[in-house]
Formats: sequence, structure tokens, C-alpha cells
Amino acid sequence: MFSTEDVYEVVIFSIGDTKAGTKMGKLQLKDTVDDSILNCILWEETLNRFDAKIFRTGNLVRIVSASFNEKYNNCLVSALELVKEAKLGLEPNEINRYWTKLTEYIEKIKDEKLHTFVKGMFEQHEQQFKIMPAAKLMHHNYIGGLLVHTVECCEFAELNLPHFASKINTDEIYAACLLHDFGKILEYTIDQETGLIDYAPGFKETWITHSQYGFCICMNAGFQMVAKMIAAHHGRSDWGAIVDLDQKDLEPQLYLIHFIDNLSAKFGKINTRLLEEN
Repeated sequence: MFSTEDVYEVVIFSIGDTKAGTKMGKLQLKDTVDDSILNCILWEETLNRFDAKIFRTGNLVRIVSASFNEKYNNCLVSALELVKEAKLGLEPNEINRYWTKLTEYIEKIKDEKLHTFVKGMFEQHEQQFKIMPAAKLMHHNYIGGLLVHTVECCEFAELNLPHFASKINTDEIYAACLLHDFGKILEYTIDQETGLIDYAPGFKETWITHSQYGFCICMNAGFQMVAKMIAAHHGRSDWGAIVDLDQKDLEPQLYLIHFIDNLSAKFGKINTRLLEEN
């Protein structure tokens, strides 16, 4: 049963158009007691009463007024109260610390041509990369999230490479970890005032996915194995992989990059509220 004392965590928020041409907000909330999900609708007149910051992922809110369905898992919200504002993401000193770690991993690439290529990509897009999220919802969805996720992947690789170094090219592994999600700097937008994340207009029409972007830039630069690892890092075609790991006779490093990426995505801090608790 709904109570105005219940506190919910903002999971995701988006604004779309109704058939009548008005705006409609879709808000997904998570109960902080039992983790159940509540799907909410806000009509345009309600949206106009709120500062967009209230819908930031990780915020804690209280529903003041709403009408619910019989199962209390869907509702039409007419009034919300902010209980606790979530952190936008990494602080500038944290961004600098992670950026230093990232550049240290770039320097581990000994092949001169590959090192120059990877270093040049990050130098050219440094400011974008430092603030971008790694996802809209699933993982590391805050300012600096992509930077954290990329460093985590490199750290996981560093821990595992001693077991495989004689069988795989270490330079290519680090390059794939660094560049596998690079296309996300073009795939997403993040409002640095509100922390709200959205898909960049036109990206999917041009590149389809960030994996395709990473694959293309590496192939064009002549780094075919790095490109193939990026193409496979989502594991399955229905998860967005260009190379499906269910195929036979694939190179073992393709599986390594997939599992490294998956570990970071599954265990990395999901949003800024969890980031604050770290």
C-alpha cells in the first residue's frame, strides 16, 4: 500500500511526446525498502512544475500525490518531493586521478604505431571522455562514468595478463580495453547541471552502436585484432555484439575482453548514490 512516507530512488527518466502533441514524462522509481520497481507517468502540466534536477538518477524522492493501479506498480504522479539529491558524478580531483591512471595504461602499450594511435584518440577527445557516462542506465551512469569503467577494464586486464601473456598480444589487450567503449563519447549526452543522460541525436542513424564506431576507427587505422575484440565485447549479437562469441574457432582474447567488460559493468557502481557510499 502506498504511503507518503515511502522513499524511492530515481532509476531512469525520459520525456516523450503524446499523440496530442504534448510532453509526457516517464519516471521509473525503485522502492528503497524492497527494491520493487514503480513505473510513473507525469503529464506536461506536472512536468512544468518541477526543476529537472529532481529526476536525476540516484536521487531519493517521496511521492506526495499520485493515482495508482490495483497492483501499485504503476502510477500517475501529480506531486513529488526531493528527499536527497544525488551526486552528479566524479569531482574534478577524482577525474584527474582516474585520468592519470588511464594515461599510465596507455603508456603500457609498447608498439609505437598502436601507442601513437591510442594516445592521439584520447588527447583529441580528452574533455569529452572525462565527463561522459558509460551508459544511460545499466552501469557507471554519471559524470566521469566512462572514465571509471575504462580504467576498471584496464585494471582487470592487468590482473589477468600474467596468466595469458605468452599466448596473446598484451599491447592489443590494453588498446581494446581503452577503446572498446570510446564511441560512447558520441552516443550519449549528459547535462552537467542536472546529471540527466540521453542518447545523442543522430548517432544511431550514423554509427548504429558505439561498438561499430570503435571497430571502424581501429580497422581504418590497421589494427584488425583490436577492432575484432571491440566488435565482440558485448558477447552476443542480441546484446549488440558485431562478432557473436557463440561462433566456433574464435581467438581466445575476444572472450577475455568480453568478460573484463562484463565484470566492470556488473560490479561497477551503478549510479551516483552508490558512488557516494563507496
